[in-house]
Amino acid sequence: MKKRMLFIASAVVGAAGALTAGVGVYLSNRIMYMAIKKEPVILEREISAKRLIQNEYDALPKEEIWVQSPHGYLIKTIFVHPHPSKRYVIFCHGVSENKVNSIKYMNLFLSKGFNAVIFDHRRHGESGGKTTSYGFYEKLDLKSVVDTLIEREGEDVIFGIHGESMGAATALLYAGSVEDKADFYIADCPYSDFGEQLAYMIHKEKDYVRSSKLAISLAAFFIKLRDGYSIHSVSPKEATAHIQNPVLFIHSKDDGFIPSQMTEQLFKIKKGPKKLFIADKGDHAQSFVANEEEYSRCIDEFLRENSL
Repeated sequence: MKKRMLFIASAVVGAAGALTAGVGVYLSNRIMYMAIKKEPVILEREISAKRLIQNEYDALPKEEIWVQSPHGYLIKTIFVHPHPSKRYVIFCHGVSENKVNSIKYMNLFLSKGFNAVIFDHRRHGESGGKTTSYGFYEKLDLKSVVDTLIEREGEDVIFGIHGESMGAATALLYAGSVEDKADFYIADCPYSDFGEQLAYMIHKEKDYVRSSKLAISLAAFFIKLRDGYSIHSVSPKEATAHIQNPVLFIHSKDDGFIPSQMTEQLFKIKKGPKKLFIADKGDHAQSFVANEEEYSRCIDEFLRENSL
């Protein structure tokens, strides 16, 4: 009887362990391998919306460069330089997008006299990399792009970094935990903490899992095991406290994916020069397309206030 009970107990424990492992792999897969939009889909969307005029883009003087990531893969990067000045903006797109999504922002800054650098984050577009880490590995890829810009243009180059969603979080992580080397930053709809963002997303998917704390703990364990980093270290709010150079924070008040309160929190944390623009219209990552004039005017004010 004892042997039978031990056998049953072992079987139950084994089954529970297998179930836990299965759920952990499933959760971490959803995070590490979030679905990515195909480039033709993004291209067609941007062309249809007239945010990308193909012949105008094709006519711009530009150079395609493969930047070496410190993680062992290549980053597809395009330097666009219609102006003779040494004024640049580097653009970081959001998760599931690619460099094509950055072109609308690039056009805005080209009209203001800046040159541009657009690139694909790891696992997106034409860049290498097997997983998405929501800023943890991406911030060092961004540093490689920054280093390449400085190597090409010299130490006297004046540049900013514009990021959207995950790209905004990546820019803040770069500025606050790697090096605060850009002359300014524009963070459009960033999350303030990746763990808190996951909790928010899980809470919205109540049918997906009941316990967000358990789900996040399980996902965090398997991501650390499988991808080598802690989701709790992806914390733009901790990084933002260390940023010295000017930051413009942007968010739509009705963002249904990343709550605007996260950006308001980041704005409060940031010391020194900063500006906040909460747009009246637009869902996630739509502040520019839904409020184009106000968005552009806010950037002009930000640059002027900081003598940039």
